[in-house]
Amino acid sequence: MRVLVAPDKFKGSLTAAEVAAAIVRGLAGRGLDTETCPIADGGDGTVDAAVAAGFTRRPITASGPTGRPVDTAWARSGETAVVELADVCGLVRLPDGVLRAEDATTLGLGEVVRAALDDGADRIVLGLGGSASTDGGAGLAQALGAVLRTADGTVLPPGVGGGALASVATVDLAGLAVPPGTTVEVACDVDNPLLGPHGAAAVYGPQKGADDDAVARLDAALASWARVLGTATGTTGREDEPGAGAAGGVGYGVLTLLDARLRPGFDLVAELLGFDDRLAGADLVVTGEGRLDAQTLRGKGPAGVAARAAAAGVPVLALAGSVALGPDELATAGIGGAAALADLEPDLRRSQEHAAELLERLAATVPLPDRPS
Repeated sequence: MRVLVAPDKFKGSLTAAEVAAAIVRGLAGRGLDTETCPIADGGDGTVDAAVAAGFTRRPITASGPTGRPVDTAWARSGETAVVELADVCGLVRLPDGVLRAEDATTLGLGEVVRAALDDGADRIVLGLGGSASTDGGAGLAQALGAVLRTADGTVLPPGVGGGALASVATVDLAGLAVPPGTTVEVACDVDNPLLGPHGAAAVYGPQKGADDDAVARLDAALASWARVLGTATGTTGREDEPGAGAAGGVGYGVLTLLDARLRPGFDLVAELLGFDDRLAGADLVVTGEGRLDAQTLRGKGPAGVAARAAAAGVPVLALAGSVALGPDELATAGIGGAAALADLEPDLRRSQEHAAELLERLAATVPLPDRPS
């Protein structure tokens, strides 16, 4: 029996690769032939998943969300570079976890993209999950060579945050360091526009520390930024496109500046990992993440795994820290069985601390689902 082990991370406990390794150890005594394929959906862990699939990790020091340098990495295979926002300037990189809704920046994301371009990559795959900023991609634009000026001609320093966008009067793109023929693809699972009640500031600003007044300021600043950048690029209306509001408006920035293509996160990552080829011939797929719940069903990695496996007639077992989905919801998602670490250790802190050990025990004993008839 051949088992494809394709889990996402257990956030706060284990990387996807560590989850996969623990599951394989648990399955070792059951006479199964296992192959691992750690997954991601464009958020944190995307570069790790690419490296596990054979990409080369390229370490780099870049600006974090507050401008403080952080050690991060991108991944490369052939001419394709994988760049992950979360690990360079996302929420996980905020010093002491202090939210900075109006001044966090995507400068570091642009620095990593520029490094990949300078290294000769001509296809950039961006994972935009986990953003800490609402800067419309202005910091990224600056790192790629755009010059932002105020009405009196003053050049804004690198790392402009969302709160400063209202002061941008012109954008000079003459020095934009993006070679002709470069393609940019974005792993993006949201369809929010840039502005308004469903936009970047209104929907995601509160998660980044913005109160009602800050949300209003950020939305107005993004509207101003869209007018200025639209004039500089000769484009109109892209602020209304689905996904323009992704990652605090980075979706709009890359759509406008780089003519990026936005794609469902897991679909894009699965293509990079060669997931369908690995699925072929499998008798069982084991997936999972820290918590299986309603959010899982909205395009997250394990749901993508289950959908592809179900289409191929391969049963799916999900192992998670906790499971908040009922049998009917699991079955509809293509998951034939599920088990949780909470079944073995109900104390959340202990479960997180001993996640690898518990996963191994769970994988060794959980009933395996049958192949669909």
